[in-house]
Amino acid sequence: MALINKIREKSGIAVTVIAISLILFMVGGDLLGPNSLLGGSNNQVVGEIAGKDIDIKDFQSRVDAFRQNYEAQSGRSLSENELASLRDQAWNQFIVDIAYKKQFDKLGLSVTDQELFDMVQGNHISPSIQQAFSDPTTGRFDKNAVINYLKNLKTLPAEQMKSWANFEKSLREERTRAKYENMLRLSTYIPKAQSEKEYMAQNTKANVKYLYVPYFSIVDTTIKVTDSQLETYLSEHREEYKGTDTRSIEYVTFPVQPAKDDSSALYTEIKELARGLATAKNDSSFASMNTDIPLPINMSLANMSDQLKEAVKTFVPGGVYGPYREGNTYYIYKYGGTRTDTVSSARASHILIRAENQSDSAKAAAKVKAEGILAQIRAGANFEALAATSSADPGSAQRGGDLGYFQNNGAMVKPFEEAVFSATAPGLINRLIESQFGYHIIKVTATKSNTLYHIAAIGKTIEASQATRDEAYRKADEFVNSVKNKEEFDEAVKKNKALVLATANRIPETATNVNAIQNGREIVRWAFKDDSKINSVSPVFETEDQYVVAVLTGKSEADKVTIDDFRDELTTKVRNQIKSEQITAKLKGATGDLETIAKKYGAGALVESATDISLATGFLTSAGFDPIALGKAFGLKPGQKTDVFTGENGVFIMELINKTDAPKIADFTQYKTQLTQSLESRSSYLVNEAIRENAKIKDKRAKFF
Repeated sequence: MALINKIREKSGIAVTVIAISLILFMVGGDLLGPNSLLGGSNNQVVGEIAGKDIDIKDFQSRVDAFRQNYEAQSGRSLSENELASLRDQAWNQFIVDIAYKKQFDKLGLSVTDQELFDMVQGNHISPSIQQAFSDPTTGRFDKNAVINYLKNLKTLPAEQMKSWANFEKSLREERTRAKYENMLRLSTYIPKAQSEKEYMAQNTKANVKYLYVPYFSIVDTTIKVTDSQLETYLSEHREEYKGTDTRSIEYVTFPVQPAKDDSSALYTEIKELARGLATAKNDSSFASMNTDIPLPINMSLANMSDQLKEAVKTFVPGGVYGPYREGNTYYIYKYGGTRTDTVSSARASHILIRAENQSDSAKAAAKVKAEGILAQIRAGANFEALAATSSADPGSAQRGGDLGYFQNNGAMVKPFEEAVFSATAPGLINRLIESQFGYHIIKVTATKSNTLYHIAAIGKTIEASQATRDEAYRKADEFVNSVKNKEEFDEAVKKNKALVLATANRIPETATNVNAIQNGREIVRWAFKDDSKINSVSPVFETEDQYVVAVLTGKSEADKVTIDDFRDELTTKVRNQIKSEQITAKLKGATGDLETIAKKYGAGALVESATDISLATGFLTSAGFDPIALGKAFGLKPGQKTDVFTGENGVFIMELINKTDAPKIADFTQYKTQLTQSLESRSSYLVNEAIRENAKIKDKRAKFF
């Protein structure tokens, strides 16, 4: 598109040059692409696994085989997302063939022909075979269907025979891998000493009292953190921070917006449709035949746009309303009244606090944080502001936590849905709601309603004419030709008030979107090209409804970690270190009981008690699960206090009131079983991680796709 538009503008160029340009346009992907011979690189390696290079031709050949098999089974072509998924499958297959097979061969693991026969048509049928040959109506597996298929296999087309051979190959690999993982899983061993230690951790109980000064008691803005301090912390904790390859850009867009002539012609058309809709005997059929945007005839509030939600309040049955414009689409509606639905709709906002991992301590810390935020909201803090700064749900956080309307049909996880749809009035739900995603703080903004609105809707989208698209490209091309670096880019943006500068930070190499730009893959590939330097300006990129020009502003490299890669996280760590030093210095040498010490310290010091706690499940009211504090407390004798020390989220002085040792027992089988099952459940994941790490995998697919 871009090259053709340029040719139109340069109409005075000789016919010969135009012909050459068209030839280059048609074959440019082969001759001038980023991995072509003339494009400056003949590197055709798509990745490296265990020291073995994976050639792009071999990789593409496997993807093509997967695609042919998929399309033969589904009877349709793949979407771009499905093709990307097949590329992932092909890549993982190479990892199995190379990295895993090395491990299998060392141990002499294999699947014999007799074993394969048993898996396909014997007594131990593979789940994959059962799925492939189950009756689609009853779901029942039919072994005779497998046998009949194999009897006729040689009469089938070559593609199907090849597909079956690949299927049997995957069955062998699947069984070999299962043998390997089972062997490692069954080699799990928990010694008696470890079982006894687990028993003691669960059953030794203590009552403690403690002084706790949380880090958040000191306002962050009072602590200044320098880059030098961040560098020192990073160098001391280098192993904790793994680098990734990312790029950061700034960009401007040149929207392809329909011109006045484009919209006026459509406006005339939709007014004619409004007259037809008003007199149509079957308004539903008339609407479905004439709309560009299919909409359900019976809508709940959850199905409606914000504009329609407001407008429908004024509708009278039988009336035709509109046109209403939403973006580049005009809508008209014929209203037919309401009825009651079996499904209800409601609207809510939430703040999600997610645990850093699945450990008990991480979950406890997340709960403490969520309870703190809930307490702030109860005290009058702004829900929307806290959602924007604290919620782990980025989509809703940008809207102050708003999730819009949704139905009680499983659209939300069960605990969340039950909490919202049981609310009888709008407002804050005065408790935390826990789901598999974390802890939710919920504000119901519209209670449940089961009203359905009968609305026949016609939506007509304004399409930009070719002249309009050409004009948008001309502006983008003119802009990019006027700038050579970031300084000139910034200056040009300042001069052109119509341009809005946007930023996209830390884009991974595999990204397909750039912020809200849904098909930004070419922008990402440009940013990662070897010859794209910091401050360099991109060519014009064409997306669905706009042209984009970007400037490269930053790079992070997997093998070169800098403080900018983890600035926020490092700043929090260093700031807490400084807070710890300040709190410790103020508490150092304090005497008396904990209440006296807290009083001397002043605001921020808490004195609390915890009863009947254990090392395994000890939970401190304000501090949450803090293994450092628990370990210190259980190491004391009754009546003793620790010195001042730093815990997970603040500074402590622990005092042991009393401790009851676990009763002596002879059989620790129960605890051995618990530890064994826990380790076995993680064995498959740990095996995968170990093999992949040992293979030193370098995935370069993003340079090609």
